[in-house]
Amino acid sequence: MPPSAVGGRRIVLVGLMGAGKTSVGRRLAKALGAPFVDADEEIVAAAGMSIADIFETYGEPVFRDLERRVVARLLDGPPGVLALGGGAFVDPTTRARVKEKAISIWLDADVDTLVERTSRKRASRPLLKDGDLRAKLEKLLEERRSCYAQADHRVESGARPPEEIAAAILRLLEENPK
Repeated sequence: MPPSAVGGRRIVLVGLMGAGKTSVGRRLAKALGAPFVDADEEIVAAAGMSIADIFETYGEPVFRDLERRVVARLLDGPPGVLALGGGAFVDPTTRARVKEKAISIWLDADVDTLVERTSRKRASRPLLKDGDLRAKLEKLLEERRSCYAQADHRVESGARPPEEIAAAILRLLEENPK
């Protein structure tokens, strides 16, 4: 299914850290023959420093402003697959731009899966760095669920392999091109 099959629009993956946005996004883009962009990687490139360092040096509000600007630029780019950071879709301005310019898909994973996946890269995730990982993820999911639920589609990404989730998204897009 080439990018034109989704009207030449960008497909944006949203969800909590560890939901599989990057791993699924890479596979989805390959299946579509489209480019893949990870918003967090673009933020790191724009800032010239890691997300953890941005948080530590400038704080979350500065990071969120940079994230909003980078995502806006990416949404104006060519069609393809874009994986947003876990908090990007929570921002009303970003959410509105995504709604206007893309097909959004919420990758919804259960807390056990999120804990297992994020525990491997915890140090690079400022919001999860210290304290009870499960409690933090449960709190974030509760706070963000209503925003994620505004995505055009929801796909459970639990313990399934990324290839299987990408295939489910492809079927979804074929049945519901928006």
